[in-house]
Amino acid sequence: MEVINDNRCSWIKDLTPRTNIKTLKSNEDCDWLIIGAGYTGLSATRKLGQLYPNQKIILVDAQLAGEGASSRNSGYLVDTTLNDGFTSNKELENYKKKADIYDLGIKIVKKFINEHQVDCEWNECGKFFASSKPKDEKILINFSNTLSQLGFEHNLLKREDLSKRLGTNFYNIALHTRGGILLHPGKLVRSMIDVLPSNVCLYENSCLINWNKNKDFISCNFKNGKINAKKIIFATNGFLKSLGIKSNYNFPITLTASMTRSLTDEEFKSIGEPKEWGVLPVRPMGATIRMTKDRRILIRNTAEVHNPFKMSKSNLEKRSINQRIGIKKRFPQLPNDIIQSTWSGIVSRTRNSSQIFEKIDTNIFAAGCYNGSGIGVGILFGEQIALKANNKNTKEIETIEARNKPTLLPPEPFLNLGVKMRLFYERIRARSEI
Repeated sequence: MEVINDNRCSWIKDLTPRTNIKTLKSNEDCDWLIIGAGYTGLSATRKLGQLYPNQKIILVDAQLAGEGASSRNSGYLVDTTLNDGFTSNKELENYKKKADIYDLGIKIVKKFINEHQVDCEWNECGKFFASSKPKDEKILINFSNTLSQLGFEHNLLKREDLSKRLGTNFYNIALHTRGGILLHPGKLVRSMIDVLPSNVCLYENSCLINWNKNKDFISCNFKNGKINAKKIIFATNGFLKSLGIKSNYNFPITLTASMTRSLTDEEFKSIGEPKEWGVLPVRPMGATIRMTKDRRILIRNTAEVHNPFKMSKSNLEKRSINQRIGIKKRFPQLPNDIIQSTWSGIVSRTRNSSQIFEKIDTNIFAAGCYNGSGIGVGILFGEQIALKANNKNTKEIETIEARNKPTLLPPEPFLNLGVKMRLFYERIRARSEI
């Protein structure tokens, strides 16, 4: 099934449409084939182009490059996550392994934007984990203890301070971590497309139908062509499972988000003229909220098992109603018709919130499944899987390999039923936080 392009995402709408889009319409042979032109695929391709300037490298995406999940996320480059629930000494060690990966991700993105002078609205303002429920203070105090043991700079804030910083009195308690970055995801991934090496051939709107391994190469069939590659890297994240890659270890979740138009001077003044900020929920199914530097409000408060290839306009409109309610809860003084666009996107999850970074076979490699932390980790994994595919070892690979590996999922239909039940349970628990 083909992935459908759409122009409903505000981040994508901010970009100048690209020209000279090439679609695969012939049979080709290459040294390297990368499937998926998001953060991971672009990063892997750039590294391969640097390593092998005289080899033929092909990068293919089922839709327009960079306009999948890479442009559709909330734009958080995270230093820490909350909902892994680590408490014991053993689990604390596992959390540190993940945090080390997040740190490497931030460093590699920072290096890229400095090297190429990228304007992606980089803001080292940190992020808030916030809740309207006073009883969630206990969760945040426990999280604060974890962060303190690992040396993360952070602080707890109560309602009055939050109201001044966020422009809303909806939240009662929050924990602010200083190491997170907010950015424009569309501008970042577009810059990665712009600096692809000259020996890279990019084919877009070219959906992989099936693939198989022969003796010394991998044969990939597309709608209007075929590619034979000596080595292949799968970097399709939420679509790894549909391509049969580690299919018993990952599954896709569909998220939907909305963004408002820019607030007028009067509207912005009515909420206290706050600086740019980002809020992540204390409870897994609560709302992610951002105030952008150009006064737009982004909200993501839905996650569900849904057809990952397409969400209809009517379905998006239904979810937009929940997002309008979420904005009004926080900013009742703003107009009802303030939402400008609503879109969907896919994240990939594993049972234990670990990532996929694998040598599948002699000449087959895969990276993905970032559990909602795909900007920094995706770019890091892309570069490092390219190095791993060349039998190179780095300190970064050692850090990645030290993580817990993804655990086996239950078979269908138990997996689908279990995920739906868990999402329903978490949605009930967080119903006041939408």
